[in-house]
Amino acid sequence: LAVQDEAVAKKLLRPKAVYKFFQAGSEGDDLVLLNPDRREAARFHFLRQKGGDSLCLADFTAPLGVEPPDTVCLFVTTCGGGIRDLAEDLKQKGEYLKSHALQALALESAVAFAELLHHWIREMWGTKDPETMTMEERWQARYQGIRVSFGYPACPRLEDQDLLFRLLEPEKHIGVTHTEEHMM
Repeated sequence: LAVQDEAVAKKLLRPKAVYKFFQAGSEGDDLVLLNPDRREAARFHFLRQKGGDSLCLADFTAPLGVEPPDTVCLFVTTCGGGIRDLAEDLKQKGEYLKSHALQALALESAVAFAELLHHWIREMWGTKDPETMTMEERWQARYQGIRVSFGYPACPRLEDQDLLFRLLEPEKHIGVTHTEEHMM
């Protein structure tokens, strides 16, 4: 990027997140999130994996009714407020490589920020990573807990992002919206 483009990109690449903890339990292949009054706030249906132990994400929480209930944390991260507009502007000017590089930088930064936020959330839960854990071990997810995203094999239904957005309201809190195709 040119110096002026780099300065604009640095101004726009600001990490933001919204997250919320929910008490939760499983019911069959469903993960049920609870309101503070223990009524159902939301329900995610997960598919069983083919082969192996045929697990689904609901298997990683205690069944509904177990006391105390498990806790899950949902979150959305971004590092790209305004990136789409700048990338489109660069594209319209014929700067295709800069446009693509800027979008890729924002996407990879958001993924890295999600990993950092997940690290902080694990600390809030009291499952701090061992002092001896290396960055390579972190990137290989050798910590306690899992971080999944809609659209990947463990939870392939992108339309579940609609429910995520209803629960967290990222458009209101951090300016993240999603498309009709459920992409952020």
